[in-house]
Amino acid sequence: MTVQSATDPAAMLASANAASAATKSNAQDSADRFLKLLVTQLKNQDPLNPMDNSAVTSQMAQINMVEGINKLNATLSTMSMAFNANESLQASTLVGRQVLAEGNSLNLAGGQAQGGYSLDAAADSLKLTVKSASGVAVYSSDLGRQDAGIHTFKWDGVASNGAQAAPGLYTFEISARVGGASAAAKTLMLGQVDGVTPAADGAKLTLRGFGEVAIASVKHIL
Repeated sequence: MTVQSATDPAAMLASANAASAATKSNAQDSADRFLKLLVTQLKNQDPLNPMDNSAVTSQMAQINMVEGINKLNATLSTMSMAFNANESLQASTLVGRQVLAEGNSLNLAGGQAQGGYSLDAAADSLKLTVKSASGVAVYSSDLGRQDAGIHTFKWDGVASNGAQAAPGLYTFEISARVGGASAAAKTLMLGQVDGVTPAADGAKLTLRGFGEVAIASVKHIL
């Protein structure tokens, strides 16, 4: 198991620094052009109708504001890239660990599948329903009363008709009830992290059997 380096964190940071330098250069070029135009304008102004001082001050204020905005954007861009690079390095420590992430997929392999769910409040009863890729229910189970928080479950792959379900991907639903009324229950995929891919919009984790998920979707580390 290795950390995928399609986009290396160090390269991302170097790219951010290069972009920041380019932005600063562009801002400086704009300021130089403005000053040249202003000097030319002052040299060629009508002596009988000279440029108003307030107009000069206003133009200077505008170029300073533009330059300030460019510097701010460059700083924010560098900070964002540095944060993403650092996030990816930290995420690499998850390789080999199991995590619970947002999703309702269930991977049946070796006669076993595991998943999870999250409850905002205690539920009087819970029902697990496993469905095939075509959406047909193949298994259901009463999980009983559960407290608020994150929980996991296991399925041995035996369908409701007693037959062994074929290995592969399934989906599952969790139905919760409190006092006779339905309650919210969030499904969570359980998978092992096989790799980390840095990205501009946040690190992606490769979960065995599921593919990539955003690191922000991880709700629990086992």
